[in-house]
Amino acid sequence: MANAIRLLGLDPGLRKTGWGVIDVEGARLSWVAHGVISPDDKAPFSDRLLCLFEGITGVIDTYGPHEAAVEETFLNTNAQSTLKLGHARAAAMIAPARAGLLVAEYSAKEVKKSVVGTGGADKGQVAYMIARLLPTAGGATADAADALAVAIAHAHARKARAIGQVTHHSLRKALGKVA
Repeated sequence: MANAIRLLGLDPGLRKTGWGVIDVEGARLSWVAHGVISPDDKAPFSDRLLCLFEGITGVIDTYGPHEAAVEETFLNTNAQSTLKLGHARAAAMIAPARAGLLVAEYSAKEVKKSVVGTGGADKGQVAYMIARLLPTAGGATADAADALAVAIAHAHARKARAIGQVTHHSLRKALGKVA
């Protein structure tokens, strides 16, 4: 895949952060790697965040993605839990940004709709579709499957943006607005 774009998908969590790397060439998606970063639950909060940051930095160093995508934080009824998840998400965004990567963000609903076809899909449905779309990924855990789904959602969004830009350019050219 000489012209492939490598994408890193991240599903941030303080206890488990899933990551998935795919290559995209045209409409073809290929699995590269996936995993989960699991900080020590008993470690101080700052050390757990550092573990996430360093783990994601290691994935970036190992697999060399061109772009990254992160799932947005969902609002929880417990404000403290939402805030802590936001910290984990920040670590997941800063690591690729520090590496100079574009970092896109997608809601859980957008990710599920992109992969399953409905924004209300459950984790089992997402995992099932990841197994079908990326058969060489094997049995990815729920967190890794969610991260691969984020990468796929980004691949689809990139393609939609590219089509929109071409269509916009073609329309402007037809109207005589582009030389």
